[in-house]
Amino acid sequence: MTGSLPALVVGEALVDVIAGPDGPRRRHPGGSPANVALGLGRLGHPVRLATRVGHDDYGRLVREHLESSGVELAPGSVVDAATSTATAVLDRAGAAKYDFDITWALSVAVEESLREGPPAHAHTGSIATALAPGADQVLNALHALRTSATVSYDPNVRPALLRSSEEERERVEELVALSDVVKASEEDLAWLHPGEDPNRTAARWARSGPALVVLTLGADGARAWWRYGYQDITPIPAQVVDTVGAGDAFMAGLVSRLLHVGLLGGGPGPEAVTARAALRAATDTDRLPQVLDEALTAAARAAALTCTREGADPPTTAQLMV
Repeated sequence: MTGSLPALVVGEALVDVIAGPDGPRRRHPGGSPANVALGLGRLGHPVRLATRVGHDDYGRLVREHLESSGVELAPGSVVDAATSTATAVLDRAGAAKYDFDITWALSVAVEESLREGPPAHAHTGSIATALAPGADQVLNALHALRTSATVSYDPNVRPALLRSSEEERERVEELVALSDVVKASEEDLAWLHPGEDPNRTAARWARSGPALVVLTLGADGARAWWRYGYQDITPIPAQVVDTVGAGDAFMAGLVSRLLHVGLLGGGPGPEAVTARAALRAATDTDRLPQVLDEALTAAARAAALTCTREGADPPTTAQLMV
């Protein structure tokens, strides 16, 4: 565990407007990084979110949602602008397709806050790492933060907001190389590297910097890759309401468990180097150790529980232990 040092999440917070195939629209706070922050807060971690939301009604909805689960907003995260939205249209199986109305940039006050005091761990991903002008701010922040904190990353690709896959790959792979833990979906890797087996991409990423790369496979579970091998993570059966936020709950569950066992986390002095080295040592084998197997199983359970509820609604520690 990392004591009182917070985890830092950098990225978008927005409102998911969810429309069923026939039903009415519903509004839920969301945004992939915000969902990860929410999940970490519910799992008992002090967590700060560096983001951008407005003073409008949607912004108030987002702020109240996050703060009720213990998430602190970084100074300057609330701006005089409209809060971004993502309209998720669900098919009859509960899977979501998104349409976005989003502006992404960090205020000067947020950028200054990122230089004040090291977090235990830094997480980012999705729109925040791809959409100008904020994407460059996030990349620069990660380069600075990783000297004293461990790092996780989820590309969570949103093609509707991006250039071609060829143009996006370089930035994605720079962020992968900066990270200790990466999670990506099968769909993410198929878009980034069309025609290439996602497993091949995940295996290559695991040799490029991260100690652990997790490829999520929807109803088929997940597969964890490290330098010397891979291991399948058995899917957890669930009565699916929708899949909104399931991948973010997986990420939060995994980061939470790794923080608890000291395989992620940093702060003043050599702690980040120690945790990074410990995670690297744990994956310096052809067989995944039990502690990582347990962390991945907990992550899969967090994702499954989220699928049983409407919107991005990750579990608490008590719910995860049932």
